[in-house]
Amino acid sequence: MDDLPFWRRKTLTQMTQQEWESLCDGCGRCCLNKLEDEETGRIYFTDVGCRLLDAETCRCADYEHRLKKVPDCLQLTPDNVGELNWLPPTCGYRLVAQGKDLYWWHPLVSGDPETVHIAGVSVRGRVSASETEVPEEQLEDYLVSWPMRVPATARRKGSAQAPTGAAKQRQSRAGQR
Repeated sequence: MDDLPFWRRKTLTQMTQQEWESLCDGCGRCCLNKLEDEETGRIYFTDVGCRLLDAETCRCADYEHRLKKVPDCLQLTPDNVGELNWLPPTCGYRLVAQGKDLYWWHPLVSGDPETVHIAGVSVRGRVSASETEVPEEQLEDYLVSWPMRVPATARRKGSAQAPTGAAKQRQSRAGQR
């Protein structure tokens, strides 16, 4: 059992703060603005980033103070992860909460924070604007469906290694789209 990585042998509540934080793959998908249909509760993603999202690194520009600077920023906790229907299907927190393993491209598996971008999972190159540039009433003009999908380049099952050769070239091209 000790040979298993911590995310396979511990529950979310058993993890240290450092282990918990490392579950974030750095994709930035959760930092995209979302709209909720008040009648159905359905969540719709936009390609408009939070004002603190660095669209190149796909990380928060002020993670430590984000909750104070962005009032609608929600802190993920072991208690709320299972209830958040807007977490992307690739999210490490969501996967572990569901008893699933992390994808091959997750930095904890690959050992490389760039694999999330190589696999085409991150928001790098896909954020059209910051929320500071788009009035809330115009967010409907920026709806996208890709944040709730698993890119084909990221689906390689049973592999904990980054792709090589032709597969890596295909993924590199896919990440540029």
